[in-house]
Amino acid sequence: MKLERILPFARTLLDRSVAIGDIAIDATMGNGHDTVYLANLVGNEGKVYSFDIQDEAMLATKKRLAEQSLSDRVILTKIGHEHVGSIIPKDLHGHVKGAIFNLGYLPGGDKTIVTNAATTISAVEQIFEMLAPEGIIILVIYHGHAEGAAEKDELLQFVENFNQEKAHVLQYQFINQKNNPPFVIALEKR
Repeated sequence: MKLERILPFARTLLDRSVAIGDIAIDATMGNGHDTVYLANLVGNEGKVYSFDIQDEAMLATKKRLAEQSLSDRVILTKIGHEHVGSIIPKDLHGHVKGAIFNLGYLPGGDKTIVTNAATTISAVEQIFEMLAPEGIIILVIYHGHAEGAAEKDELLQFVENFNQEKAHVLQYQFINQKNNPPFVIALEKR
């Protein structure tokens, strides 16, 4: 297949936005895959701030980081991403190059603990203000469950009305697949 699948496409966007020495955010730590990916992109000189509310996510991510000797590049925070503005130091606002959200629930975890539009939109608004010019926010939207479908609808309304003078907004998805496949929304700060 020549078209990039959803997660590789999200990583391509991160590759184009985040480099050695940069600041990045994993707004939904989950099992730590994106945190590790970002830690490799920022190198020893950069920093990744990673957020989740579940102990299970913290443990999985700590383990992955330790296995690759990346722990010193990452600040793990057991708090919801809607509090990102109070965690990222003020002197880094305006310098964040990339952020990613994998919305829905923790794979292999408690499916009753899900992201929701209100906290996600709050986090996106806060992170957008922290972005450097041409910095990017990536939302991977999983909407194959009731809460995910509701979150998707509100997020689409939010991003469709985002001021085009402030950001380019992209939607990347496969439209002929069954079972509500995930898709990407990306906001690039102008």
